[in-house]
Amino acid sequence: MEIRNFVMLVGNMGADPKVNETRNGKVARFSLATSENYYENGKPASRTEWHNIVVWGANADKVSERCSKGTHVTIVGRLTSRSYEDANNIKRYITEVVANEVICESSLKEKAE
Repeated sequence: MEIRNFVMLVGNMGADPKVNETRNGKVARFSLATSENYYENGKPASRTEWHNIVVWGANADKVSERCSKGTHVTIVGRLTSRSYEDANNIKRYITEVVANEVICESSLKEKAE
């Protein structure tokens, strides 16, 4: 039996994508906010989760050209975890969504115009 690592998120970009050139090619990074509405003690409530999104290669350029902060996007990809040492030599851990597909639907800027 094959177990697959698959993630699909729908939300709003929390920041403009930041594109960098690495030895492995271009990479775009941005945050994505997803919201969940529910009831707590009979009253409506909501919670926002923030996700770290990573987009590689030609898709990195497309995302930076077509999407910006506030854009409503659908992300299809996989979860990855990694560690790194910060400036104080403290080991930090991060979980990211590596996106295979990013669909930019609309931005808050477009809706305001």
